[in-house]
Amino acid sequence: MKPAIGLIEFNSIAQGIMTGDAMVKRAEVDLLEARTICPGKYMVLIGGNTGEVGESMESGIEVGADTIVDKLFLPNVHPSIFPAIVGAVETEEVEALGIIETISVASTIIAADAAAKAADVTLVELRLANGLGGKSFVLIVGDVPNVEAAVEAGVDLIKDEGLLIRRVIIPQLHEDMRQKIA
Repeated sequence: MKPAIGLIEFNSIAQGIMTGDAMVKRAEVDLLEARTICPGKYMVLIGGNTGEVGESMESGIEVGADTIVDKLFLPNVHPSIFPAIVGAVETEEVEALGIIETISVASTIIAADAAAKAADVTLVELRLANGLGGKSFVLIVGDVPNVEAAVEAGVDLIKDEGLLIRRVIIPQLHEDMRQKIA
């Protein structure tokens, strides 16, 4: 897995595409996502070695300029972030489900990384503004105390910035619901 990720959200689709191109031309990074997100925004998500991601982000910030809505540079990212973004995590049993819902892609990734680092949990899915009106969320599973600790750690990093929509912990998630979300 990659030791760092960078993300920039733009209020202009055209500028987002141009900036994404400049970012991948500037440094040797993996383009993990580059797409439109609701409502009428664009996002570029990159991964790679910390120095290369940092260099690519510098280019993105310079080219994106006043069209940047939000951004993040996350060195030493928890390895569970990548499978959760692509939805490649399956779970057999779920004692508890934690959900952190935010108003931006960057804030959800920050919260998910903190949650994964804080407790023995599994990140099941990181939904990044795809068909959500610009909102994003992370689904976290594990035993009740670990899910509580993980959600609290994730929320602590974003709540003061007004980016949190809701946090929920559901103990003893019903099997029918587990099958629908995981």
